[in-house]
Amino acid sequence: MKANHLIHETSPYLLQHAHNPVEWYPWGEKAFEKARRENKPVLLSIGYSACHWCHVMEEESFKNEAIAALMNDHFVNIKVDREERPDLDEIYMNAVQMLTGHGGWPMTVFLTPEGKPFYGGTYFPPEDRYGVSGFPKVLKAVAHAYRERPEDVEKNIGQILDALNRPGSFRESQRSFSRDVIAKSAEQISGAYDSNHGGLGRAPKFPNAGVFELFLRHYRNSKDRHYLEMVMHTLTKMAEGGIYDYLGGGFHRYSVDEKWLVPHFEKMLYDNAQLTRIYAQAFCLTQEPLFKSVVEETLEYLLREMFHPQGGFYSTQDADSEGAEGKFFIWSSGEIMQFLGEEVGELFCRIYDVSDFGNFEGKNILHPILAWEQAAKLFKKDLQEIRRTIAGAKARLFREREKRVKPFRDEKILTSWNGLMLSGLAEASKISDNPRYLEAAAKTVGFVFT
Repeated sequence: MKANHLIHETSPYLLQHAHNPVEWYPWGEKAFEKARRENKPVLLSIGYSACHWCHVMEEESFKNEAIAALMNDHFVNIKVDREERPDLDEIYMNAVQMLTGHGGWPMTVFLTPEGKPFYGGTYFPPEDRYGVSGFPKVLKAVAHAYRERPEDVEKNIGQILDALNRPGSFRESQRSFSRDVIAKSAEQISGAYDSNHGGLGRAPKFPNAGVFELFLRHYRNSKDRHYLEMVMHTLTKMAEGGIYDYLGGGFHRYSVDEKWLVPHFEKMLYDNAQLTRIYAQAFCLTQEPLFKSVVEETLEYLLREMFHPQGGFYSTQDADSEGAEGKFFIWSSGEIMQFLGEEVGELFCRIYDVSDFGNFEGKNILHPILAWEQAAKLFKKDLQEIRRTIAGAKARLFREREKRVKPFRDEKILTSWNGLMLSGLAEASKISDNPRYLEAAAKTVGFVFT
């Protein structure tokens, strides 16, 4: 298929769309000049390479010839990688959240030729589904409104811009916080705490490392153990959930359920950097061995899979491989038995919730449901023998998993995310004498400053 205007870009996400039938443009004056000349609205689509639903919308809509024709006939279409342009992502995400009450990616925003937003949303299905209008219907309605009801478009623009420019927005707020502000913030946010499963709110559930670091800061200031206990509970539940990669280390993006079991499988550098930091801080305060193990396993993953040899960490690892979400990470019970044998396989399956029926689309996300002591008692084995056996089993399964097709890795190196990673490495170095952490930090600093 003929390439569109993204073919000369360097972003892996934009290049993924370079052969869509949609006449995509990168963000720039060329696209907006075309929109002004032809008096067409702009369709702005923002996403990132590891985003599962971005891939879904591409397959369903952007590769669909009929939908692409609608887009090309009625709009000037712009693709943006949010990791390249976080400034644009923030501006238009604020607009979409104001319009719809929620946000996410892929983000779909309709703009005037001057770049002013007047309508938007996130993922749109190719036909009416999930209570959401189909994308073709949305395209036709927006194009009609732009042509026939310009006064409504201007009204929407005015309301959005008024809200975005309202005094007291976060952009104008103070950037340093007193103990009183920290205390009030922690108290208010803690009202959303899930006392059953940890974390904040219900599904979908995100790690929110920054919030729990705030709780730790408040605990240090106030000595109120309630905040430390919320952090410990959440970090334990996450480490025992499917959101944590028990074979390869590192955390997936978020959990679609409130129990941290089923993740969206992409792995983001900024999540893992911040989680490394909070787990290291929590270990310093509690000496909980699980927290140190998570730090070491997460950094092992990051140094193995996400580190550039000359310094700096890559951005993301995709959720999908071979066209299926999570395929790289999930297992059938038959595979476990094949690779581990019956005796070890049965032990492993009991500990890590592996069954013939599966816990995710007929297969299994590994997560522990049986403590070492319980397993030792159930299988009438010594505790240390259980530990050695499971360590060997995990190593064998990791080797087998390495033979699979790996998810795509976006090798952009972003300064801000690497700053978070440096902070995580520094915190980890306080609890570990592993020289690789400071070596990686030094290489990363050198890379960033050259």
